[in-house]
Amino acid sequence: MEEKKGIFTIVNEEGKEVECEILFTFESEENTKVYASIYDPTGQSAALTPIETEKEWKVIENILTSVQQKIEEASSSNK
Repeated sequence: MEEKKGIFTIVNEEGKEVECEILFTFESEENTKVYASIYDPTGQSAALTPIETEKEWKVIENILTSVQQKIEEASSSNK
């Protein structure tokens, strides 16, 4: 499989692979605010819509927790 820079693949709830583009990354030693929205992956609409359900927020919370754990693991292994 060819690796595309700035692209990653996820598997959605139906088991289908979906390519996602990395919009940006950053590092910060300070507290960071994160804003999340839903977008139309088909590109038919460029509008971002708000997260509305508790289930959607839980998914985002789990992702952010996982990212934080990986950052902490990488940081501790570099010491």
